[in-house]
Amino acid sequence: MRLRIPNPSLVVLCGPAASGKSTFAARHFPATAIVSSDRCRAMLADDERNLAVSREAFDLFHTIIDRRLHYRRLAVADSTALRREARRTLLEISRRHGLPVVLIVFDVPEDRCYLHDTRRERRVGRPVIERQVRLLQEALRSIPNEGFDEVHVLDDVQARRASVGIAPSQESR
Repeated sequence: MRLRIPNPSLVVLCGPAASGKSTFAARHFPATAIVSSDRCRAMLADDERNLAVSREAFDLFHTIIDRRLHYRRLAVADSTALRREARRTLLEISRRHGLPVVLIVFDVPEDRCYLHDTRRERRVGRPVIERQVRLLQEALRSIPNEGFDEVHVLDDVQARRASVGIAPSQESR
């Protein structure tokens, strides 16, 4: 499977913890394009797990995305984006700049996420993954009506095998 990503655009990664979003982003996108909610939390509190700074971290996350899009740069939003409001906010940011939004959904089985989680330094645990997998199932029902320009739903095998081509959009030609 080959995904064609217009540049500039906003790419929104959506999926439970340990579903492979950050690994996928690091493999396919320039590091400067990836805006990670975990990284924003770490920038503010020196700890990705510090949920006390989540509100401010997401303010920073949205600001960085907004500024990259303002300067017509590719932005990859690396967060769970499991709640409709989270996806809506990202859509609104991109629409303000008149840029396309590509949603990549990681529909990875709960057991696979849990296995990945046990191998990570920063674990979230089974209860969090269970809750996020349920949220993903709700998201999959509403996403088709949310207004994304492209939606790609990948299972864990497809996510590992996918290739990504970043191509200039019509506006940048």
